[in-house]
Amino acid sequence: MIHNLNGGSSHLSQLRQDYDAQQQLFDAQPGLIQRFLQLQAQQISDALLNHLSPIRFSLPDQVINPQGDRQSLPIPAGQRAQSIGKSLDRLIRVDHRPALRARLATLEQSDQPALALAGALVKHATAQYLVHQILPSGRKVTYLAANGEDIPTIPAAGQSGPESAILAATDAIAEEGNAEQSRGELQVPYTEAARRFYLPQWVAFDERDSLLVGSESEAEARLASMERFIEVLHLAVGIAPYIVADPIYQEKRYGMLGQMINQGRALARFQMKEIIQTIQRRARQNDLNRGLRLTLPFFDDQDLKMKEHPLDVIPAGRIMFIPAFVARAAREEQAMVAQDTRLNASTRKHLLEEICLLEQAFEKTTV
Repeated sequence: MIHNLNGGSSHLSQLRQDYDAQQQLFDAQPGLIQRFLQLQAQQISDALLNHLSPIRFSLPDQVINPQGDRQSLPIPAGQRAQSIGKSLDRLIRVDHRPALRARLATLEQSDQPALALAGALVKHATAQYLVHQILPSGRKVTYLAANGEDIPTIPAAGQSGPESAILAATDAIAEEGNAEQSRGELQVPYTEAARRFYLPQWVAFDERDSLLVGSESEAEARLASMERFIEVLHLAVGIAPYIVADPIYQEKRYGMLGQMINQGRALARFQMKEIIQTIQRRARQNDLNRGLRLTLPFFDDQDLKMKEHPLDVIPAGRIMFIPAFVARAAREEQAMVAQDTRLNASTRKHLLEEICLLEQAFEKTTV
């Protein structure tokens, strides 16, 4: 799911009003109550992210009603402790998100004003903790949208300064071409290509799809980290939909969405080139004369996941491999993919470009 924050729709306007109201409610609480709520948010977030069960949290002993005379509303001791799920649930990894949302909604809809305010405060604190505390902050970035695409994924030029959002002493690398005379190499955090993105430590490919890390598996691990980042954003929205109006949410979503789609497509193209090389190598060894079926990797920017597209090149049997078979199958598949409405327009474009690479690799090849 992708949250579209552009256009100034009435729906987004309502979400912003809801966010502002909840933030004002939280700000109206004394510092001790705010800290208490943040600790409960941390406890809930840890349980959700680590699939712990039961999820336990507590309501404060009192809340402040910002309406009217800002009176203090006590919460009876017997209603403060909250628990969701059973201890055995963690063995089968029960998803407690629906139950948590239902419990918070029940509290918010209570006819007791203190419980209603407390439920709203816990919900707000949890969504905000997920966005502000769980997820790292990154660099200020600007992405450009490719032709015909809605989501900006291409880093704008001139934003690869040497600073880094998250930098340890071991992160600095020596970059060629930036050395001053007689002063050795300039030590900068991450490569220039990585520094053009929101979180450089998770960038695995440059603009030419060349690996910036040690292996393909490491690149996959970095993409998985980006996927978890987006999943945490979605988790926060599931708890409090109005959190999409939070400026920090918008900044992190924009920065990571563009980076993740860019790097996911780069990984898919890298793997496609490896598939082409594997076909060429096996063809030279006469190891493809019993049929050929491919699974082509691509990044679905609607579901935000790596997926595979099947392609039958040569049916099973004793058929001599000819490179032209691959080119013909790729051409025919492009016509099919172009009409596949299960994929959105930008994902179809990305997959078509990959299949075109396959066609061009074998169009005039003689093995």
